[in-house]
Amino acid sequence: MKTILFLFAFLPAALLKAEVKIASVFTNHMVLQRNAPVPVWGWAAKGEKITVQFNNQTKQTTADKTGKWMLYLDNEQAGGPFTLKVKGKSNTVELNDILVGEVWICSGQSNMEWPLSATINAEQEIASANNNLIRHIKVERTISVEPQNDFKSNGWEVCSPATAPNFTAVGYYFAKQLQKELNVPVGLINTSWGGTIVETWISKSGLQTHPEFAAIANQLPTSREQFEKEQILNIKKNVSSFQYTDDKEVKTGWELPAYDDSRWSNLVAPKSWEEQGLAGLDGTVWYRKTVTLTAEQTGKDVVLWLGKIDDCDVTFVNGVKVDETCVYDKVRRYVIPAKLLKEGKNVIAVKVLDTGGGGGFWGDANDMKLETTAGTVSLAGEWKARVDVHSSVTSVNPNSMPALLYNAMIHPLIPFAFKGVIWYQGESNAERAQQYAASFPLMIQNWRNKFKQGDFPFYFVQLASFNANNQNQTTGSAWAELRESQRNTLQLAKTGMAVTTDIGDAKDIHPRNKLDVGKRLALLALKNDYGKNIVAGGPMYKSMTVRNKQIVIEFENTGKGLVATGNKYGYLQGFMIAGANQKFYWAKAWVRNNKVIVWSDEVDEPVAVRYAWTDDTSEANLFNAEGLPASPFRTDNWKLMTDGIKYTFGK
Repeated sequence: MKTILFLFAFLPAALLKAEVKIASVFTNHMVLQRNAPVPVWGWAAKGEKITVQFNNQTKQTTADKTGKWMLYLDNEQAGGPFTLKVKGKSNTVELNDILVGEVWICSGQSNMEWPLSATINAEQEIASANNNLIRHIKVERTISVEPQNDFKSNGWEVCSPATAPNFTAVGYYFAKQLQKELNVPVGLINTSWGGTIVETWISKSGLQTHPEFAAIANQLPTSREQFEKEQILNIKKNVSSFQYTDDKEVKTGWELPAYDDSRWSNLVAPKSWEEQGLAGLDGTVWYRKTVTLTAEQTGKDVVLWLGKIDDCDVTFVNGVKVDETCVYDKVRRYVIPAKLLKEGKNVIAVKVLDTGGGGGFWGDANDMKLETTAGTVSLAGEWKARVDVHSSVTSVNPNSMPALLYNAMIHPLIPFAFKGVIWYQGESNAERAQQYAASFPLMIQNWRNKFKQGDFPFYFVQLASFNANNQNQTTGSAWAELRESQRNTLQLAKTGMAVTTDIGDAKDIHPRNKLDVGKRLALLALKNDYGKNIVAGGPMYKSMTVRNKQIVIEFENTGKGLVATGNKYGYLQGFMIAGANQKFYWAKAWVRNNKVIVWSDEVDEPVAVRYAWTDDTSEANLFNAEGLPASPFRTDNWKLMTDGIKYTFGK
């Protein structure tokens, strides 16, 4: 999407000046974790004596042979503002307006990174965002092959109408709820990056502990030079295996209807080419599709929809350029004059340029179509494709290899004291949903091992409703399977999941309602960590019983009772039922005696039920009386569509 700089380990500037320096997480306006030992660290000259003063504490230590120093402040109660002074031989660092309260790390991909300014009711919320007790620091986007000592940021900011627009929206609403209920300062450390896979957030040593990822971890490059060399070789290999090689072919006329593309390979759209054998490719790929139209469909101007294209496209119809766009997240809508079309075969050719990150068509398959006055023709599916130009040196993105974001955006925070983590990620792992059941818990355990603060709370968001690929139980749904892997992660101690089946947008992977997401995460923390006597989650599947032609489902977390929302007759939606033949049918379902009864005239001997097993879960309407939705589930253990699809590196 964008060209990304590759950053590597660096020596703190203080070592060059022989002055004491404190780690970048410590700045004016910061929040320190209450009721816990607080590590403070930085760099100075080898053997230099360091004195740290905070509130009524004075602590001393000595820089080691590498120049690093660290000490621990005693537990502090919530309060402030305080001053933190770090004194060395030749200089003193003084930080002001420091509060003590609750600190939470906010991490994941774009839905965690999503700013408050781009949410519903943003203008009104920002105007009232005057809360001195909420603070936020954003770790700048950075990638590294090796673990970093420090990170870059603009420091901690006090919540105000001037600063709040750039806060993580989910984190902001989470902090706002905690601060209101606890009446203590809340600090947010925002270390997130859109479009990232979970593997990039796991350390190399963490990957080595798991049999499924150890072999990958052991082959990771140890230097920038090695990485770039391997990337170039892999891309050449990928391109060579993707298409036939003909050095004599003239690379012109690829937009013309008469051009013979029969020897070209196929790419599915919408789907990035990285997912289809062209991993790491930055450059130009041509797509061609032949569409047969009737005379009625060609009599008037036609609207060509191509969905979103990463990054740029130049589009031709029957050899004539119709338009071009260079915005990666904009749905293409081009008007084709009737004179360019003909009855019979018509050729659409798209020259796609990718400058970094993912490449090709992406988004909603329903946004790829020809819209005529005599009907709509879908353009989703297979296109003929051929690589035109690819970079000899690729840009590097956070998904280029595992551990890149752990090294650059998590490791520098260790061992900062905090209460817990809120996490929103998974969209980029949906194609490997079943493997996420291993990789996601591995990441949580990896962070807990590295920070050495015990099993700190880790609360995450189950994927929201989104029509990613128009998938449901009859076709299979990778998003449903990813949600199941997230739910299975609850087996880890001190984890919690905010269900968001009702919070989403069928056409937008970034739902603008971040208020309810933040509030639901806050409910988990308030109940589990701060002792509030509240219902913190929606119904969760517990067990099933077959009774005649019906299946009776029991749930946990029913609160004051199960309810069907949005249906005046009390009908439940989103349930499917199957017999031993594993063929699912939409089912009738209703609440009775705080249980759910499911049945279908099509299934005489039911054995399994699935609920909200679709990409777009907006119709699912089982809630508890407290207004929290039930998590999607299945009662069977039958083979799923993402079984056996594994993460590969360097392929």
